[in-house]
Amino acid sequence: QVQLVESGGGLAQAGGSLKLSCVVSGSRFSDYAMGWFRQAPGKERNFVSAISRYGGTTMYADSVKGRFIISRDNARNTVYLQMNSLKPEDTAVYFCAAVFGVIGTTDPLKYTYWGQGTQVTAFA
Repeated sequence: QVQLVESGGGLAQAGGSLKLSCVVSGSRFSDYAMGWFRQAPGKERNFVSAISRYGGTTMYADSVKGRFIISRDNARNTVYLQMNSLKPEDTAVYFCAAVFGVIGTTDPLKYTYWGQGTQVTAFA
């Protein structure tokens, strides 16, 4: 009954910014650590970022560290991914995911619920 819906993807020039949102319904949002993953054409799903249940702990893939910021607003049942200084290699479908627990992990197999994904395209 838990559903995740991403939005905010689109087309951006390299160096630009996009902000993704993921709204969670069907369960108590604060029960879940949240993660963002991405999958480029012909490649496997890769970890991007994660945030703990109350936002106190965040994790980032090396490839996005210093450029992307994950945050959450438990009152709005929403997790965000602010993407700055976009690069063409950031182009992918971005997925929001939820895992029951405190911290969250980089392992996609541990996440229980997934959104449908939103396309991000960054061009030079």
